Amino acid sequence: MPCMRLRDLPDWPKPGDKAAAELLLVAPNPNASRLAVPAISSWYKVSEPNEYLVLTGGGINDVLIKKTAFVMPWQKCTRISISPFDFSMNLQAMTIEKLQFSLPAVFTIGPDNNIDSLKKYALLLSGEADGVKAAKSATTGNHVQDIVKGIIEGETRVIVSGMTMEEIFKERHVFKQHVIENVQNELDQFGLRIYNANVKELQDTPGSEYFTLLSRKAHEGALNQAKIDVAEARMRGEIGEAEKRGKTKQEISKIDAETAVLETKRRSEKAQADAQLTNRQTELDMGIRLGKISAQRQAEMKDAELQKQVETKRAETELERLRAIDVTKSKISREAAEQNADADLYTKMKTADAVMYKQKMDADAHYYRVSKDAEAAFLAKTKEAEAAYIAKKKEAQGIAETAKAYAAMADVFGGPQGFLQYLMIQNKTYEALARANGEAIKGLEPKITVWNTGSSGDASQDTTAPIRNLMQSLPPLFSTIHEQTGISPPTWMAQLPHTQNQLNSTRQANDIQAKLK
Repeated sequence: MPCMRLRDLPDWPKPGDKAAAELLLVAPNPNASRLAVPAISSWYKVSEPNEYLVLTGGGINDVLIKKTAFVMPWQKCTRISISPFDFSMNLQAMTIEKLQFSLPAVFTIGPDNNIDSLKKYALLLSGEADGVKAAKSATTGNHVQDIVKGIIEGETRVIVSGMTMEEIFKERHVFKQHVIENVQNELDQFGLRIYNANVKELQDTPGSEYFTLLSRKAHEGALNQAKIDVAEARMRGEIGEAEKRGKTKQEISKIDAETAVLETKRRSEKAQADAQLTNRQTELDMGIRLGKISAQRQAEMKDAELQKQVETKRAETELERLRAIDVTKSKISREAAEQNADADLYTKMKTADAVMYKQKMDADAHYYRVSKDAEAAFLAKTKEAEAAYIAKKKEAQGIAETAKAYAAMADVFGGPQGFLQYLMIQNKTYEALARANGEAIKGLEPKITVWNTGSSGDASQDTTAPIRNLMQSLPPLFSTIHEQTGISPPTWMAQLPHTQNQLNSTRQANDIQAKLK
């Protein structure tokens, strides 16, 4: 037996663990360690291929699912099998049409082979339902079958109650899929999985003959359909036999007619072939005669062509002789002409160079003159702009000074109204207004009528009294208007006593205007 160290085992306690300390206390000397090794090896548990070990106890908070493990004395190990098991059941259910039937079914169910599902299965279903200690065998308890059976019956009844009998028959696969999905959703919380589900043929419940009558109806329908099929087959056979006899006669007549047509066609084709043979023989004879005539003409043409070639060669020889003489003369003339042309070309090139040089100098002079004119125009425009800028600036300064002088004159005349009246006097605005008014009323000859009722005393009172009273009431009226609006009446209208002040103001304004000029 091969030797294996304990620390090479997968679940050997790590240094520093309580388990390691207690294991070391078991073997205080080498002789004692030999005795402790068999005891320690008995703690090492290995599961079967279809099993898992469920560990609980000290050092484990929940449960631990493993295939192999060291089980310490303060821990407990339970074996659970993951082999699937069958559930055969005969379910009584009722459709949405209130039809009762029996549904035989077989489900193959087992724990799902993953850690989370195995942990759920170990926590919920590994013991007995009444809390009694589970048997050491890996078989599933009866309470597991009861739970699974209850889930299957409940979910199947829920699905069947929402379907008709026709839907269950025609959509057997959909019905089976719905049952598997609903049952699987409930089994997930227990860590179980459906490996297979078989739904057998539906059966009648005691006292019900629905499926029996339905089967009898189908049988009678099939029997009647078979009789109809036999009659139709016999009818098709008789009709087919008559059709065959008629088609045979038709085919014979057709063959006879086609034979006669073919014989006529063959005779016609023979006559056409004889005519074509005669025509072909005539064409061949004509071709032979034409060939002989053509050969004779070709021979004559060939003889004339050869004669022509001889004459052509003789003429070409004479032409070459004359050409050689002319070429020599023309070569001499060409060389002389080339010399004259070269001299003429040299003269023209020099003349062109002189003209080009003169044009270039003229262009440079024109460019220089235009550039200087542009620079002079630019400087002139710049100076004009600067002069305009200075003039505008001086004009603005003059306007500003004029504004200041007008402000001083307004202060002298007692405000803008007095200054405005001064300007109107200076510009002779009042004279123009008076002249315009005079022109307007010229020739009107107005008449003024005054009625005196004598209400104020004597009836022989002066007739100018109303006008005098009106003129006396004007100063208070102008004073009120000035206080409310700030507008003063002209000095010649309502301020006649202040004539000396007005003359002084006019004299000061004239002095300021003289200074500005």
